[in-house]
Amino acid sequence: MLSRLSPAIRQYLVVTGNYWAFTLTDGALRMLVVLHFHGLGYSPLEIALLFLFYEIFGVITNLVGGWLGAHLGLNRTMNIGLALQVIALTMLLVPAAWLTVPWVMAAQALSGIAKDLNKMSAKSSIKLLVPADAQGTLYKWVALLTGSKNALKGVGFFLGGALLMWLGFAGAVAAMAVALTLVWLLSLVLLKQDLGKAKNKPKFRDIFSKSRAINILSAARMFLFGARDVWFVVALPVFLSQTLGWNHSQTGGFLALWVIGYGMVQALAPRLTGKAAGKVPDGAAAVVWVALLALLPALIALGLLYELNPDAVLIGGLLLFGAVFAVNSSLHSYLIVSYAGSDGVSLDVGFYYMANAMGRLIGTLLSGWVFQLAGMGSSGLQACLWISTAMLVTTLLISLGLPRLKGPDLARR
Repeated sequence: MLSRLSPAIRQYLVVTGNYWAFTLTDGALRMLVVLHFHGLGYSPLEIALLFLFYEIFGVITNLVGGWLGAHLGLNRTMNIGLALQVIALTMLLVPAAWLTVPWVMAAQALSGIAKDLNKMSAKSSIKLLVPADAQGTLYKWVALLTGSKNALKGVGFFLGGALLMWLGFAGAVAAMAVALTLVWLLSLVLLKQDLGKAKNKPKFRDIFSKSRAINILSAARMFLFGARDVWFVVALPVFLSQTLGWNHSQTGGFLALWVIGYGMVQALAPRLTGKAAGKVPDGAAAVVWVALLALLPALIALGLLYELNPDAVLIGGLLLFGAVFAVNSSLHSYLIVSYAGSDGVSLDVGFYYMANAMGRLIGTLLSGWVFQLAGMGSSGLQACLWISTAMLVTTLLISLGLPRLKGPDLARR
């Protein structure tokens, strides 16, 4: 059946399959670590610190990984990412007494490198599999990859919570390590050789983008993802568990369903932003959608401040936030692939996702620190939500500088 598909479609399916498998383990591992170490009595700030190296090395990997992808080929960087995730999972199979904060941080550092090598490789590959004049197809493929990935990340959250209850921490990690090893072996055989290798080998100084449009979009992306993670990574799951009394299964299940819905909206974003009418988005669309998003964390914070039903405020607010954030994320993912040059595409995409990882790092640290400092209850979550609002307003102001052109002309700005 696969043999009847075009080579580009076959490679798209292999890249997407790799990305899906990796994402399942990444989402499950994050939920496992948060719930397991919270159950051991770790404070929110200590839990946030467990992800410190994950995010720091994500920043470094995206910056250097784009250069490596241009030199080695995206097939190699993707397979290296899969292999490193297997090693990171294996590191967590040591006896419980060895699972100290520094050891888990080191494992998370490897996982952060793996995740961003995999993501940069997947997003860059699509640019090379779609003709330059097919911007609508490019937007559709990017949205499908991004949306399906995030839906599966939600499944990973649920999987992490379920595996923790069924198999315990070590059993869950071992099962994921075995499954991902099989995916890695298949990828070594099926993924096209030299995909994405640049014809003109870039110098190391070329890791920093010289495109004004990419620099503006990267800055906007940093604040956009910081605004999400400042309340979503640590503050929200701990609040649901500690203040609202949800158990691990309820917390993991709800966040899983949220991310699955988020991914589904991402996949539908082209229809929501005009592709059905033959249009592709530009910088103006990014401004409109982030303006709408900036209202939502402020409204959730006000609902908590005035002591409205916290379950209704959070669930309703999260559903709206997830839907609008998904459209923003999908728009950005299309714009970066559209802006990026075809030769050495991984350099531009890597620089952009470096900014994404920097936003996640800032958001993760603030999520644990602010939530703990402000009281670890409703007041702590409100503080995180107000910081999220400020970050989204900053994203809006930065996005005003994005080009207003469409299609192939956009990439030349």
